[in-house]
Amino acid sequence: MTQRFPVAMLFRELRASRRRLAIYVGSIALGVAALVSINSFRENVETSIRGQARVLLGADLELRSRQPFTDSVQALLDSVAAAESPVASMTSFASMALAPRTGRTRLVDVRATSGGFPFYGTIETAPQGRWALLQEGRTAIVDSTVLVQLAVDVGDTLAIGESRFVILAALTRVPGEIGLRAAIGPRVYIPGRYVEETGLLRFGSRARFAALLKLDETALREFLDQHRESLRAADVRIDTASEREQDLTQSLALLARYLGLVGLIALLLGGIGVASAVHIYVKGKLETVAVLRCLGATQRTTFTVYLLHAALLGATGAVLGVLIGLFVQSLLPRLFAEFLPLDVQPAFAWKPVAAGIGIGVWVALVFALHPLLTVRNVAPLKALRTAYERKPRRASLAGLLTLGAVLGSVVLLSMWQAPRWPVGLGFAIGIVLTTAILWLLALFIMRATRMLLPRRAPFALRQGVSNLFRPQNQTIAVTLAVGFGVFLLATMYVVQHNLIDRLQVSSYPQRPNLFLFDIQRDQRPDVVGILQKHRVRPLDITPIVTARVASVNGQRVDALLQDSSRSRWPYTREYRHTYRDTTVASEVVVAGSWWNGRPAGPTDDPSESRISVEEDIARELDVGVGDGITWNVQGRLIETVVANIRRVDWARFETNFFVVFESGVLEDAPQSFVVLTRAPDARIRAEIQRDLVVAHPNISAFDLTLVQQTLDTVLGSVVLAIRFMALFSIGCGAVVLIGAVATSRFQRMRESVLLKTLGARARVIRQILMTEYIALGTLAALTGVALAGVAGWALTTIFFELSFRLPVLPLIGAWLIAVLVTTTVGLLGSWGVLRRPPLVVMREMAD
Repeated sequence: MTQRFPVAMLFRELRASRRRLAIYVGSIALGVAALVSINSFRENVETSIRGQARVLLGADLELRSRQPFTDSVQALLDSVAAAESPVASMTSFASMALAPRTGRTRLVDVRATSGGFPFYGTIETAPQGRWALLQEGRTAIVDSTVLVQLAVDVGDTLAIGESRFVILAALTRVPGEIGLRAAIGPRVYIPGRYVEETGLLRFGSRARFAALLKLDETALREFLDQHRESLRAADVRIDTASEREQDLTQSLALLARYLGLVGLIALLLGGIGVASAVHIYVKGKLETVAVLRCLGATQRTTFTVYLLHAALLGATGAVLGVLIGLFVQSLLPRLFAEFLPLDVQPAFAWKPVAAGIGIGVWVALVFALHPLLTVRNVAPLKALRTAYERKPRRASLAGLLTLGAVLGSVVLLSMWQAPRWPVGLGFAIGIVLTTAILWLLALFIMRATRMLLPRRAPFALRQGVSNLFRPQNQTIAVTLAVGFGVFLLATMYVVQHNLIDRLQVSSYPQRPNLFLFDIQRDQRPDVVGILQKHRVRPLDITPIVTARVASVNGQRVDALLQDSSRSRWPYTREYRHTYRDTTVASEVVVAGSWWNGRPAGPTDDPSESRISVEEDIARELDVGVGDGITWNVQGRLIETVVANIRRVDWARFETNFFVVFESGVLEDAPQSFVVLTRAPDARIRAEIQRDLVVAHPNISAFDLTLVQQTLDTVLGSVVLAIRFMALFSIGCGAVVLIGAVATSRFQRMRESVLLKTLGARARVIRQILMTEYIALGTLAALTGVALAGVAGWALTTIFFELSFRLPVLPLIGAWLIAVLVTTTVGLLGSWGVLRRPPLVVMREMAD
């Protein structure tokens, strides 16, 4: 044997088995395509963010507050403007918009701007160029969805509060905001000088006040160094273009990495296909290897031939995957356009391509290595005595090392691709456990069917069952391919089903579907009268009182915030409290006890009012039952004691609160009201909103059925994007399944010859195959569905923190569909064998 022999033998094997090992290349190609497309897309997004950071913010610096800026902050902004640095302002609040011509109303996000916003980027309108004309009169530029929902056109009048605005144009694009933003809260831009005329910023109104500054890098750094602490003390949040860039990069990187896990699943599933293909391929080459051993080839030589074979095929699949991935990369910006706040231009990125090729070749080799070890153990006697069988060997050191390499690769790749290493580690453990369960199921099927073979059953049934454990069976390959694919898709469906189920609004009897808020005390009787006029009764009227934390257990807030490890927001935010003597359906007491007229416990003090605190905010404030909190309620200090801790189901559309007071404390405080009602008819809901806007422009109405439609649209888009990436996993599963049939084609040909020679008809052979694939598909898909139920429960209850409901009927449907697909693919893959005469098959086998 010369040194050139392994290479010559390699090309000979490639020519002889190019059809049989196409599954090998296809499995790797799809997995690599998923990784390359996602990782390249992520790099393109990060590059776009770096180039458009200022455009995303519209300025170099943004100052935000929930309250109007204090005199000191406003003086600071005036000094910046006096230094000839551009300063713009934006006041944002929710309000009802009324179209007088059509009588329709819609809750919108009003944004009153002034001062030349944005300083970077361009707000695009239709007709074009109208943004520059916004400040010239009492005009408005609105989202196109507002035009559709209110049935108005450019040039019509829009009533916002007590003022009227002429619609100047429709928004087509706002830099830094995602497309779905308009569906959730349609934007209406008006000139800032007309905010007071609307009369909407009354007591209890929620508004956001922002100042946007254009500063060069030096001036920005000096401004932050001098005023950061004083701005924080005034409850003003600071956001720079660089900080916005970092936040957005991190957020989108998390999204890309989570989607990348789907690509990793496709690659690992492709690895299973590689292992299956190589396993069957090597079995068919054992006699060839034995002949080579007789001719003087060493174990190392024969192993090198087939290792080079695996490496070359892996590299071919990786390169093909890169080409597919680059094509998919060009499609992703359009697929995710509604979720991205910036323009992403596809561009070639070397790192993802190089990583894809390297990982593809590595996975191909690692998963092929264990079945290739069989080549090292072939004895020359195999060529002389075909019936010669060596005794089963115990697990060798090389075999254990290859299995360790596979597990290590799965863990390392998962941790590299995941957004955080604990997520990657958990993902890898889940993959390994799922694969192990499916593998054990396949072994159980082979052992159980061998022991429980029905001896008196019809011939086709007995033969089909025996195919599950015969030599060169495909039980393991098909079980892994079908079970894993069903597991992935069913898990996504279970989670999606539970998320959408919790967001359903109008499907339950007497569930509120209309929220009315910002109702002043003197407006309350009139609001109830308007509802009664439309034969609708209020289901709940909830008072809301604003307050801030003054001290906790005797320690003032400013002293507590000197500890840098504390989170600032629970101490500095403005709370909205309510008062009542009973709990509601969305909450449960987890510590302490509710009052209900009874003492709160041994810590009860008549001089202190009792409150109930939500568990998360209690953890942030570091308080428990019996602790004291002093509240600043519009200038009056009120001492309270924590009577109990509540767990709140925030996913339910209820009037949920962080803090609830007992009755008799806040009744005389300045307050507004929220009214919940239900109007099943869409026309009545529209009429109620119209009458409210006409009578009380400051009152806003929230139609939850419209929110539900928006959420359905958003979730539909999210699911579409995720399913698009899941197609790689589905494709790999299909390739592995088809490959399991294709790689056992030689064995099928031999069986066909024997059965047909013995007089079996094609119908009998089809029955045998149907028995085998129905059994495999049934057990594998059932296991995948069961594992999906467990995984869906874990994701829903632990990750999303929602209650879980198992969609039994859809999962049964998924199980039956998987069985049908498995059987159909199996029969189609063996169709050519069924139609060939025995003599033709024997000649093909000889070739």
